Amino acid sequence: MELKKLTNEAITLLKKLIETPSFSSEEDKTALLIENWFKQFEIPFQRTKNNIWAINNFFDESKPTLLLNSHHDTVKPNSAYTKNPFEAIVEDGKLYGLGSNDAGGCLVSLIATFTYFYHHENLKYNLVIVASAEEESSGENGLNSMLSIIPKIDVAIVGEPTLMNLAVAEKGLVVFDAVLEGTASHAAHPNNDNPIYKLIDLLQWFKDFTFEKKSQTLGDVKMTVTQINAGKQHNVVPAHVDLVIDVRVNDAYSNQEIATILQEKAPCTKITPRSLRLNSSSISIEHELVKAGISIGRKTYGSPTLSDQSVLSCQSLKLGPGDSTRSHSADEFIYLAEIEEGIAIYVELLEKVLIKRKE
Repeated sequence: MELKKLTNEAITLLKKLIETPSFSSEEDKTALLIENWFKQFEIPFQRTKNNIWAINNFFDESKPTLLLNSHHDTVKPNSAYTKNPFEAIVEDGKLYGLGSNDAGGCLVSLIATFTYFYHHENLKYNLVIVASAEEESSGENGLNSMLSIIPKIDVAIVGEPTLMNLAVAEKGLVVFDAVLEGTASHAAHPNNDNPIYKLIDLLQWFKDFTFEKKSQTLGDVKMTVTQINAGKQHNVVPAHVDLVIDVRVNDAYSNQEIATILQEKAPCTKITPRSLRLNSSSISIEHELVKAGISIGRKTYGSPTLSDQSVLSCQSLKLGPGDSTRSHSADEFIYLAEIEEGIAIYVELLEKVLIKRKE
């Protein structure tokens, strides 16, 4: 199938996706748009809740399977937008709109790439594509819910904006709820056990604490106190202070190891992880996907941001058009040239991996 036609169709689909609100768990209408793509190209597909998925025409269970995945849900637009977030506006080569960069450009580029390879015979890998829901909310009905439904996956490309460079590792995430207890009292009376004052030392501990293991690709574990809540009246010393701690985990630790360390060492009354399932992820630098990407001039790096890679147990590569720094920003945009380049690079990379070369 002609790549230029697929690229134009992909850009048209992205414009439609932008103009169709699809907040996490509310993606039913964008799911219909993605269904229409597969109908247009006569590709059988299945829908599980708001996840749309398909397999290549010559799927062979004896072969390994490569997952192509990106999401069609978005965050809600912030108040700093000067343009209509639900209008696909093209100006100076930029396509503006909510979800254009995160991750609409990646999604339509991967859909076009899957369509390009759909009818190819004798591929080295099967292809499965999943246009997934609830990525932004790490919801229970997103990609994680599809892993028992789709064929077993051996390796994955997850479409997120990376400027089409190869994110060969990604930090995991554990959010902790912590409690620092003290003694409640009237503010007029002496109290040497005011938890708000005790918080000063605890915050310094969180600020100074370092995890020993450093990752070659992902660097240090990063721990940040992001929320503090205490007290309800001006004249009452509260009995406790509640904190939220955001920990970005490198690939030298499991999430459980991080939880164990903090529960043993953090000088607070209680610290509890909300979830341990959003793990760090990586792919070997020796994997043929990575080697193929390097051979066509793509750089490798470790990503600090979380994606649906965190729910996969196989090796995975994060790769996509757009720039992560634009994600969740006001007046979000992606360059049309980035989508054109993205599809071309996806195809070139996969041709090196999927197509059996004659000796």
